[in-house]
Amino acid sequence: MEEGPRSYGRAAHAAIAICVVFAASFIGNAATMPNIPTWYAEIQKPWFTPPNWLFGPVWTLLFTALIVAFYRILRVDPQTPGRRRAIIIFVVQIAFNALWSIAFFGMRSPGLGLVVIVFLWSSIVANMIAFRRLDRLSSWAFPPYLAWVSFAGALNLAIYMMN
Repeated sequence: MEEGPRSYGRAAHAAIAICVVFAASFIGNAATMPNIPTWYAEIQKPWFTPPNWLFGPVWTLLFTALIVAFYRILRVDPQTPGRRRAIIIFVVQIAFNALWSIAFFGMRSPGLGLVVIVFLWSSIVANMIAFRRLDRLSSWAFPPYLAWVSFAGALNLAIYMMN
């Protein structure tokens, strides 16, 4: 087992990646979960709404992939051009992820959720591009995430129109 600053760096980078994504997940869950059995259960939803049990496993997989991707970018040499920008874009993107839950579920506002999801979607694309320039493998966390957020956007739009 490797010792010294390099191994500490790995542990620190892993902790940062996990904490940043878990923070967004925690905030999102705090805004979402109390509203599932109440407000969300009562509003009109389109025929393509997935069952509630599906969201947890999907988000777990997506967040796990994002943690790994972010960790890999954090491990890139700090002097590498674009690294700092990629990290900032990731933090902005994951903040929009949490903000969507606050807007849609916490504030019970599908309209505001639509506004936020446009910024989330755009920041995911920017994040995918920024990560690809630094580490191609890391960029592969984003197509499934983008697909899921695109689906969530369609669902959000349908809910907005139906309610």
